[in-house]
Amino acid sequence: MRAPVSVVIPTLDAAADLGPCLAALGEGLQAGLLRELVISDGGSTDATRAVADEAGAIWVSGPPGRGGQLGRGVAASEGDWLLVLHADTWLAPGWSEAVLAGIARGAPGYFRLRFRANGPAPAWVASWANLRARALGLPFGDQGLLVSRKDYDAAGGYPEIPLMEDLALARALPRPRALNATAETGAERYQAHGWLAQGAANLWRQARFLAGADPERLARGYRR
Repeated sequence: MRAPVSVVIPTLDAAADLGPCLAALGEGLQAGLLRELVISDGGSTDATRAVADEAGAIWVSGPPGRGGQLGRGVAASEGDWLLVLHADTWLAPGWSEAVLAGIARGAPGYFRLRFRANGPAPAWVASWANLRARALGLPFGDQGLLVSRKDYDAAGGYPEIPLMEDLALARALPRPRALNATAETGAERYQAHGWLAQGAANLWRQARFLAGADPERLARGYRR
């Protein structure tokens, strides 16, 4: 019986973060959980390809944009289950047992979020994100996503949009449930713009998307 899980990671000049991200997946290999690793790149000019090749990953390339990159990455995978991660998301020890429990449960799942930063503001923002995911069933990409291929296909997959692709998919899936493990993610954008300001801007964009705003317009504001 082949391992059930295909890991799919979108990248764009992610060499610095990708190495630790892939290193954290090692316990999944030891557990016989991981079938393959797919890196879906959006035009990196750094050493991302070299890091992926060293890990034995399947390399997929195309235009930048997380929705399209994730769709291409999933299309190149073969596992019955998908584990979608951002390159700056590093799974904490014990995640493989949580994923096995999620597979046994049969429902989509996500990890508890924690930022690689100290202080009350990172803890508060992470707590809010975890509360939102539990209350609304709307985890975001930096929390990871475990989903069966059957549920993914039934939901229509990732839409080819430049932002909010994770929210769009989560709304179409059976309600995702928290996995008993933590995902640590980078905090660069929050540290650059301020924790409260960035958190408020994210909430405003999310609300606008749910109200029907154009994802391309939201993406332009996010990039600025």
